[in-house]
Amino acid sequence: MNIILLSGGSGKRLWPLSNDVRSKQFIKIFKNEQGAYDSMVQRVYSQIKAIDADARVTIATSEAQVSSIKNQLGKEVGISIEPCRRDTFPAIALASYYLADELKVDESEPVVVCPVDPYVDASYFEALKALSELARTGEGMTLMGIEPTYPSEKYGYIIPENAEKVSAVTTFKEKPTEAVAREYIEKGALWNGGIFAFKLSYMLNIGRELTGYGSYRELFDNYGSLNKISFDYAVVEKEKNLRVMRFAGQWKDLGTWNTLTEAMDENILGNGMMNEECENVHIINEMDVPILAMGLKDVVISASPDGILVSDKVQSSYIKPFVDGIDQRIMYAETSWGNFKIIDVEADSLTVKVTLKKGNSMKYHSHKHRDEVWTVVEGRGKTLVDGTEREVTVGDVVRLPKGCKHTITAVTDIRLIEVQYGSEISVEDKEVFDIN
Repeated sequence: MNIILLSGGSGKRLWPLSNDVRSKQFIKIFKNEQGAYDSMVQRVYSQIKAIDADARVTIATSEAQVSSIKNQLGKEVGISIEPCRRDTFPAIALASYYLADELKVDESEPVVVCPVDPYVDASYFEALKALSELARTGEGMTLMGIEPTYPSEKYGYIIPENAEKVSAVTTFKEKPTEAVAREYIEKGALWNGGIFAFKLSYMLNIGRELTGYGSYRELFDNYGSLNKISFDYAVVEKEKNLRVMRFAGQWKDLGTWNTLTEAMDENILGNGMMNEECENVHIINEMDVPILAMGLKDVVISASPDGILVSDKVQSSYIKPFVDGIDQRIMYAETSWGNFKIIDVEADSLTVKVTLKKGNSMKYHSHKHRDEVWTVVEGRGKTLVDGTEREVTVGDVVRLPKGCKHTITAVTDIRLIEVQYGSEISVEDKEVFDIN
């Protein structure tokens, strides 16, 4: 299979675990068979590979998410990077050009496009294989329609021509009111889960027609000039040759704390406790300090370096406007080389705990306005400071005056405390160099 996974959004409804750098699909809350915790993107990726080990998976995403993707899935996963956000049609068009021009996928091959973060079981991926085969043998586009369980305003609706497993589509509707959704369901409508399948040539032709660009490089270089428009509006609603395949298996959109906690295997993740009087309470704690809940009902408590949320589960769905009003720096993020967590902020200093995975390096860089001091607290590595290499291990201190070029490579997994000093401490104060 050729699968394009759409990975976008900031997931502000799952604050404080999600932010502009770590979207909801990167939060590790699902226990795997080894007892460790996986994120949504790790879970979906492993499920795809379990069904089809040879599946070619390409993730369409923004530059801000690339580090998290490589951190969680490895550096070999295919990534189509959007130069800027332009909604789902430009993202799918760019990813399709990426398959054709960069990965040399034959234009007659089928492609399945779906979100990166549904909560599903193996039956969903078996259905994706069937959808791929329908696209291989048919023309136009085939959708997967989810059998609805209630009238929802969150989804678009597909009204099929009949009740067969695969049917032509009578009407394709965007998100309605709850009352209208109920009418749609009475007519046999299916939820639109954002799952599309087509031959690669189909999307390349659509891309040329709607963007005017005929190659991956052309589209990438002119991406910022494209209109922001969804794939549904730009393509699906205008397609005359449209089919839908029904899917009645497990499918959940875990976009809020209320829905996310329903899918969790445990009520406590991290350092937390609750008494027996608590009912339907979940604690998700990424901090080192304990959280104690007593006598609560239908509540989610979530804590991270970015903040603390204590909310009724239903009310947690309305968190976004409050989070939009919070003006603060990102306190935790995963990178392609490891992760960092800010542990102290002062007017003229910043203290960060930095973890690098074995074999990875920071970029070779310098700062104009701040000094830094690194103290190694775990593991071994090699520093490069203004061209001079040095081995470092636990207890070693590295002083980095402003203007010096520096990096560190992890010989083993390595953890260090980085203290930044200066009157102007900013993420923009960084110049990157090639290592000759």
